[in-house]
Amino acid sequence: MAKRDFYEVLGVGRGAGADEIKKAYRQKAKQLHPDRNTDNPQAEAQFKEVNEAYEVLKDPDKKAAYDRFGHAAFDGGMGNGGMGGAGRRPGGAYGQQGDFASAFSDVFDDLFGDIMGGQRGGRGGQRATRGADLRYNLRVSLEDAHRGLQKSITVPTAVQCATCHGTGAEGGAEPVVCPTCSGMGKVRAQQGFFTIERTCPTCSGAGQIVKNPCPVCHGAGRVEKDRQLSVNIPAGVETGTRIRLGGEGEAGLRGGPAGDLYIFIEVEDHPLFQREGENLFCRVPVSMAAAALGGDIEVPTIDGGRSRVKVPAGSQSGKQMRLRGKGMPALRGNGRGDMYIELAVETPVNLTGKQRELLREFERLGDDNNPESSGFFNKVKTFWDGMKG
Repeated sequence: MAKRDFYEVLGVGRGAGADEIKKAYRQKAKQLHPDRNTDNPQAEAQFKEVNEAYEVLKDPDKKAAYDRFGHAAFDGGMGNGGMGGAGRRPGGAYGQQGDFASAFSDVFDDLFGDIMGGQRGGRGGQRATRGADLRYNLRVSLEDAHRGLQKSITVPTAVQCATCHGTGAEGGAEPVVCPTCSGMGKVRAQQGFFTIERTCPTCSGAGQIVKNPCPVCHGAGRVEKDRQLSVNIPAGVETGTRIRLGGEGEAGLRGGPAGDLYIFIEVEDHPLFQREGENLFCRVPVSMAAAALGGDIEVPTIDGGRSRVKVPAGSQSGKQMRLRGKGMPALRGNGRGDMYIELAVETPVNLTGKQRELLREFERLGDDNNPESSGFFNKVKTFWDGMKG
């Protein structure tokens, strides 16, 4: 089977420059890598074809020869369809395995960077690492969420070592280049066609080591310590509100910047009020007589005040009355929610003999006092009559 045109394999035109060829190769290599195409039996062959095309087109001399003579420029150069011509090594043959590994290493970080989970770095490794972000769960009362407050919290965290100033070395000396990885932070090993890259076991990817560790932090550059912080809790926060304190997280390694501290708010349940967004609900029990006759009742508000509410005569359980502006303040904005009073008509218990007698008398005289009950049982009678028919 004839080989495909190398430009066609990479999906670029013959006038493509080095950057465009490299970009196209990276995309194709990612797309066709066998580890990402386990269900495609052709992926390995296509992946090798892409690498072979890139091995030629990335080299100016080989590219020029290919542009002039095509695949014929390399026939017989390596025996197994390898490449000869410009750039021949001593001994008259190309090391196909080594050239493939070199090409593949150009995109190794792109293919496996997410899998290995590390940060990529050039020579010299990572001199400094940003500290981790921290989370602190803070419970506040509904009253505090209503008015806002300044809250002092204690956060266990890692802070920069004052003895070595974060370097991890005794006397504040600078770390030295790791002899194992020569400062790269990673080591490579050749395995067949592939170059396997791993985090350096000596420096753990830092690219540097500390010869004489600080006796206080033992080379870490930071120490565990509880910090006292004052947090401003704005009015209107609710459960799930997140407050970010920049630079208040863990100290960075080797002088790196500190992480952030995130305060997650949880508003405690209240014995009187239930919250829905910016609105509050208060369930107020009223006696059967008060609901029937109507009148005024006094209800509490979240700010500690009192409000008088008129109960209409004949009110039923579940009836709501709104108090405008008596809810929670808006977290972002100037508005305020409302407070809703929900009536719960209470049936009397522990009746005396006299009360029972009066209620029985009321029941005999109250044929038209319960319209909802009358309507319901009329519907029930109609239903039963229909079932009989």
